[in-house]
Amino acid sequence: MNDELATASDASLAVGVARWRPEALAEVYRRNAGAVFGLAKRLLVEEALAEELTQEVFVSFWQRPERYDPARGSLRAFLLAVAHGRAVDMLRSETSRRAREQRARAVAGAGYDLEQEVVELVANERVREALDKLPETERSAIELAYFGGHTYREVATIQNEPEGTVKSRIRSGLRRMERELAHLSEGTNR
Repeated sequence: MNDELATASDASLAVGVARWRPEALAEVYRRNAGAVFGLAKRLLVEEALAEELTQEVFVSFWQRPERYDPARGSLRAFLLAVAHGRAVDMLRSETSRRAREQRARAVAGAGYDLEQEVVELVANERVREALDKLPETERSAIELAYFGGHTYREVATIQNEPEGTVKSRIRSGLRRMERELAHLSEGTNR
């Protein structure tokens, strides 16, 4: 191992990766792969999916190292944020797939209620619209807590923020969503 790389800062390693130095990426991987895999495994549960996601995170960093800004935090925090975002995307995709399959089974069943299905789809779409309008910090905290099933303390750990900050963001985000959902409902009742 290159002694220079072993003691290099996050910013220096990112520059090395930007200059297509595979040994710089290897050092980034050595330092951070365990944490990225651990988060992926915790969120995705399946080891194969966690391994796939870990690989995607480091390939993405190799392809676009300029996305990392040392002024905004550590390289580990950046890589964990990328992993978290991709894990949430994978979970959403899987949730959507399961919902489609469930709807398809319901359609095949005798008790299918088209009106109820339309009402549920509209309600789900409104929640998605309200969630998408939130600032990223509030949206990600709510997604982790309510869609990811994490406690406030776990969300705080994942986001590397104080627990009180996370609770405030979630409360604030839920209040904003409540107002937005009321506004969306008023718009369709006119």
